[in-house]
Amino acid sequence: MSKQKLKILESLDYKILYTEKQIQKRVKEIAKEISNDYANKNPYVVGVLRGAFMFLGDLIRHLDFPLTTDFMAISSYGSSTKSTGVVRLIKDLDDNVEGRHVLVVEDIVDSGHTISYITDIIRTRRVASLKLVSFLDRPNRREVPVEISYKGFDIPDKFVLGYGMDYSQLFRNTPFIFTCKHLPSEENVVKR
Repeated sequence: MSKQKLKILESLDYKILYTEKQIQKRVKEIAKEISNDYANKNPYVVGVLRGAFMFLGDLIRHLDFPLTTDFMAISSYGSSTKSTGVVRLIKDLDDNVEGRHVLVVEDIVDSGHTISYITDIIRTRRVASLKLVSFLDRPNRREVPVEISYKGFDIPDKFVLGYGMDYSQLFRNTPFIFTCKHLPSEENVVKR
């Protein structure tokens, strides 16, 4: 990690929840489970932008079968640290998924509103099956029931950053997942 990034993180009084090594180990374990369940099914793997892109990239590198990938973009956080509960579709799937086995890959399931919105849209398209893969789960904030078929880790009721997850588009490229006591402004990060 660069000195500049480390200096910024130290100013936030951060605490690592999951190291890069722990993350990669769990990603491989999840990929093995999915590979066992989806052999010969050629699933359509949907990454939820933007937070899931790192997890999706790591995950599909370890899957042992042909697959198709696509993305959906949804907005529910804005610049807040909590989901607003108001969900907007920003980017839909490019292909017809009727009759396909669909895996939705999400970075974190929180209130459940966002992922329920996504899965409801996909279900209307008469898919063969639909399952959710979420790297993180924060069940104590759940407002809508959600069934996660493949899960990385449960996390406490704290705002998390890193490994694709951000605050105002910052910290997505941090290879570990962390919490912090102080959230920075973009100006403070850019000035450093």
